[in-house]
Amino acid sequence: MNLTDRQWRTLLALGDTLIPRDAYPSASEAGLRAFVERNSTDFGAELIERLCAGIDGLVELDFDNLPVERQHDVVQRLEADDPPIPWPERCSRWLRTAVEIVSQGYYADAAAGRWSWPMVGFDPAPKRPLSDVEAAPLRTARVDEIRAEYDAIIVGAGAGGGVVAHVLSQAGLDVLLIDRGEALTHTEVGRDHLRNHRFSVYGHNTGPLAGHPRVIVGPAGAREVQPHEAGYSNNAMTVGGGTRVYGAQAWRFAPEDFRMASAYGVPAGSGLADWPIDYDTLAPWYARAECEIGVAGELGHAHHGARDAYPMQPFPLNADGNVLRGAAARLNWRTAAIPIAINTRSYDGRPACVRCGTCVGFSCPSDSKNGTHNTVIPRALASGRCQLLTGAHAESVICDSDAQARAVRFYADAAGRVEERTVRARAIVVAAGAIETARLLLNSRSRAHVQGLGNGFDQVGRYLQGHLYAGAVGLYRETVQDCEGPGVSIATCEFNHGNPGIIGGGMLGNEFVPLPIHFWNSFAPSGPRWGAAAKRAFADAYRRTLVVMGPVQEIPNPDSRMTLDPSVRDRFGIPVARLSGCVHAESVRSAAMLQAKAEQWLRAADVVNLRSWGSGYGNALSAGQHQAGTCRMGIDPRHSVTDREGRVHGQHALYVADGSLHVTNGGFNPVLTIIANAYRIGASLVDALRA
Repeated sequence: MNLTDRQWRTLLALGDTLIPRDAYPSASEAGLRAFVERNSTDFGAELIERLCAGIDGLVELDFDNLPVERQHDVVQRLEADDPPIPWPERCSRWLRTAVEIVSQGYYADAAAGRWSWPMVGFDPAPKRPLSDVEAAPLRTARVDEIRAEYDAIIVGAGAGGGVVAHVLSQAGLDVLLIDRGEALTHTEVGRDHLRNHRFSVYGHNTGPLAGHPRVIVGPAGAREVQPHEAGYSNNAMTVGGGTRVYGAQAWRFAPEDFRMASAYGVPAGSGLADWPIDYDTLAPWYARAECEIGVAGELGHAHHGARDAYPMQPFPLNADGNVLRGAAARLNWRTAAIPIAINTRSYDGRPACVRCGTCVGFSCPSDSKNGTHNTVIPRALASGRCQLLTGAHAESVICDSDAQARAVRFYADAAGRVEERTVRARAIVVAAGAIETARLLLNSRSRAHVQGLGNGFDQVGRYLQGHLYAGAVGLYRETVQDCEGPGVSIATCEFNHGNPGIIGGGMLGNEFVPLPIHFWNSFAPSGPRWGAAAKRAFADAYRRTLVVMGPVQEIPNPDSRMTLDPSVRDRFGIPVARLSGCVHAESVRSAAMLQAKAEQWLRAADVVNLRSWGSGYGNALSAGQHQAGTCRMGIDPRHSVTDREGRVHGQHALYVADGSLHVTNGGFNPVLTIIANAYRIGASLVDALRA
């Protein structure tokens, strides 16, 4: 961003008006110029042009030489859309952009965080001793080490694919596990508050980024988006998938979640259906997942049914959890600890959580957060029966003359060049996430499968869903943010089902330790966004804010879907995902109900400045971090893609093993269900290959 000296002086003067000096440094003193210089290449040409045009307007006003009181008056007039001189655009919109950039530099940048983080009370440091030894990197294979044929090839080394690789390799089968991401170390994932899977303004902390767009279709038409941009519905692109950087909430679905259509009927315009399996079918696999991955929790949620104890005790309630427990008791609501795949004690050779303040969106500095990258995938590799190939992007599944899937064609980065490979296997398992799994099947066209594999009845890509979120936020009279990670500690399941006039429902719980910039963007109280008073109010609010939120049980919509874009291609020339549709009206009604319950919970806690969200979703597509449903299981091929074992209808040995299979996605984080179902599918596949 090439600014003249005068433009820089003007921008820094504006920054100091927006975030002035008090007991803590001003924006410029905290390093605003260095922040802009480091990050401007990611701002984008349009934003830079707009920002510079407004700066030039301030230069014309001689803004940097005005008295402080006059600078304040100019900014107030901009906010009121009453500029002192003609402005290049609506000046309040321009000012909001400037405020966002200055605030990013002050509250998100680690250099400025030396002052701003203590100011607001954010403490990301481990609260327990932390070893300086980083977990050993996973052993990966080179392209030239890959054989021509395996017992099984698995596309996607995330929650589902990692589990299946473990099950098959432990059974003595030879497995090739491929992933388009890399096996990133904790250091490589990084701690950037503006580029992570919790708050992705200019990028995120797993790759790749460039060359992998998607097309989003909304009311205003189609637009191309990049992985870190809104609407992309991104999954982490690294070994371990989302489990590398997730918050690790490890819920079982409720028994009722598997029979929604039977319980509620089928709303008009929906594709609501029962699963082809029930809770009891999955229960032993849930137990195995909780043990082999490692889950901490308590038996206090009525929906779980009969079961044994968790492998680990839950985290103790934190400060806001204690407040919320008392408020729930006054409402006669049952609560319990949130089950979470993080070690509360030494488990499976990895230490207990060190309670740092950056859990969700980041990797774990102590290797205490349990995902497939540090549990089942290392076990698969240790068997000697599994090879892990990273940087490998699957292009299509290849069928032989009998129309049966026999091989996977993929592109792999090899010594600085892209190499195309085709590997045969007795069985193929696709576990690339709901969007990319459906994309791979649709791209796998042949004379026998002109609409793509498994798509004879136009079902692949339909029923795309994630989770709407509903919740509320308010200020408590005392400090409740202690920054002891992970932050989530208490939830109620009172409203998952049995809500009059509502189909399904959802869970409500407290929130992870928020990054200051995420808090500023999403949870800060309404009021001024700049100036000395705003700076003080933000610091006060961070410590005293209570947040209650949770995922909504969505009603599958056949028109919410992933298709192939007819013109946009990725870096390998493969058609990209085209996402379209909107959530069903019943899902919006459920979100509004949960919003009201979140408000009720916080009112019982006697908060002030209550705000909430959950009733304004309108015409949006929900397909984000909990994406599911595009290759759902079922009995009838006319209305599903796979059978109850995850095998694609009409195929002998082509399986799906991720959230694509979910007929409904529960009112909970779905990862434990993905993992448990992958254990079940893996065991079924072992039997099939041994038959």
